[in-house]
Amino acid sequence: MTQNHTAASTADPDLTSLTVESVQAGFRSGAFTAERLAEACLRQIDAYNGRYNAIIFRNDAALADARAIDARRRAGEALGPLAGVPVVIKDPMDMVGFPTTAGWSLLHSKTGGVDLMPATDSPVVARMRAAGAILLGKTNVPVLSASGTHADDSWAGPTLNVAMPSRVPGGSSAGTAAAVAASMAVLGLAEETGGSIQNPASAQDLVGIKPTIGLVPNAGVVPLSSNRDVVGPIARNVRDAALCLDVLAGYTAEDPKTLAGVGKQPQGGYTSKLRSGALQGVRLGLYGPGWRTQPLSAEAQALYARAADELRAQGAVLVDDPFLGSGFAALRQTTGQGSNFDARGLESVPYDLQKYLERLGPDAALKTFAAFAEATASQAAFGADGVLRYMHLLPQFVACLQAPTVPPDMSDFITVKARYLQIVDEVFARERLDGLVFPQMREELPPIKTGQTIQETTVGEINIAGMPVVTVPAGYYASGAPFGLLFVGKQWSEADLLAYAYSYEQATLHRKAPGLQSA
Repeated sequence: MTQNHTAASTADPDLTSLTVESVQAGFRSGAFTAERLAEACLRQIDAYNGRYNAIIFRNDAALADARAIDARRRAGEALGPLAGVPVVIKDPMDMVGFPTTAGWSLLHSKTGGVDLMPATDSPVVARMRAAGAILLGKTNVPVLSASGTHADDSWAGPTLNVAMPSRVPGGSSAGTAAAVAASMAVLGLAEETGGSIQNPASAQDLVGIKPTIGLVPNAGVVPLSSNRDVVGPIARNVRDAALCLDVLAGYTAEDPKTLAGVGKQPQGGYTSKLRSGALQGVRLGLYGPGWRTQPLSAEAQALYARAADELRAQGAVLVDDPFLGSGFAALRQTTGQGSNFDARGLESVPYDLQKYLERLGPDAALKTFAAFAEATASQAAFGADGVLRYMHLLPQFVACLQAPTVPPDMSDFITVKARYLQIVDEVFARERLDGLVFPQMREELPPIKTGQTIQETTVGEINIAGMPVVTVPAGYYASGAPFGLLFVGKQWSEADLLAYAYSYEQATLHRKAPGLQSA
């Protein structure tokens, strides 16, 4: 692990203002090299990771990888936009040379567990390597990515919210969001099953893309649901997120779901529609009880009204509660008394874990779900006190748990997914909608260490339906907590949603770089 880096130089970039475009401009002009940039990011990690606890494993090879990119550039090789760009990887994504711990002490040898050492990178990590990105390390998550609010139960300790350390950081991609917010990296890979991209992105005043299920492969990622899990980027601006999605998206035989995305990616990539003025004439539906019966807080409603005025000023046509009377809200079914989470689609997790473990390779410490269950029996994930104890409330889960090598019956999930998509198609057609724009949360972020959870507006609905969302900063509560919007669309509409988010971002420029505190 590299600890001593060269002294800061006047040629070092201002990490807080870096974008993918400015990184490449710096390389072209000779203002800095990929090695110098990586060194600057490693110094940033040295300075601030002790405070925010974003990164749990650092990549010793990062500087050598950066030097290799510099050599390729000097040799005149044509390189892509992410070549030399520092990025971080969410811990559950397999990355050769590092244990995949999923935040659990029982899956890390240094905390008394076993190490799951992958023989190959997950497809998304492999794609980032192939794009020339500099992988600085892996980021913190809660145990088995089971919380959308925090990472407090991770073996590595809690991650703090860089934008507002007294408030929850969002989960489960808390570490990725914190690393990007604290300018330790330019981009980060996140993953969502139920809010785990959009929650931390919005909580830490960042841009996140939760793609359509099937656009980006999630093979080689510790699963909660192969039917809902999806990998996407977290960034400080929309264009950077779009450039990262260009690298992540696409078919691989390792994940047959990705066949559905063939032909759905835009010609020219996900930046091809980005322009100021992209909201002119666009029809967007607003949040209301037709979508979900939970109201916004008074301050969230006021901030949402201001955002609506900003959207109208850019020529958007806003449609009040287009789902009213559609039956959409009635489909929501929270899992367990007092829960705000609809877990349908997670019934398959024993089978999904079996397949994940099979992929690790012949030398893996655990090769089957049965071995996994035995190795983690002291904190049984599905036991009465386990982090996934609520799974027993899903009627089709028990049969999967009893026979984890058999493809599970997912008929309940498929039925509700189909109905969600049917209603979305009907409402979008009837109201001539191009998308939806909601506040990402119904109220401001809760304080840390209170047990309160993030009160989002779309988790469950869009995860079951497999629809895409893009989060974008949209201001602040009086307390200083970030307020974020999310643009929601029909499946495969990422390019349009990014255009709307970009136009809004460029017209408002709400995000302010956070003040950083060292440990």
